[in-house]
Amino acid sequence: MKMGFYGHGGMGWIGMIIGLFITIGLIIGFVVLVVWAVKRLSGNSSQSVRQIGSSQSARDIAQIRYAKGEISREEYQNILTDLAG
Repeated sequence: MKMGFYGHGGMGWIGMIIGLFITIGLIIGFVVLVVWAVKRLSGNSSQSVRQIGSSQSARDIAQIRYAKGEISREEYQNILTDLAG
């Protein structure tokens, strides 16, 4: 019968600690991968908003938001009034 490092099969408690670190590393890696994927998928819409904001006037942005249904007619008219005055 062959014995391991400390008389028990395998590596004993050292093997358990190494296995624990590997498991924790895999869990952290999976969480980081999921967060990265979510940011990448949702980041496209926020980047397009930033690009629109940097190249268009406030009036144009209000008009686009009204056309998309993000703001009501009253909100749109209030924005135009605020921008004019």
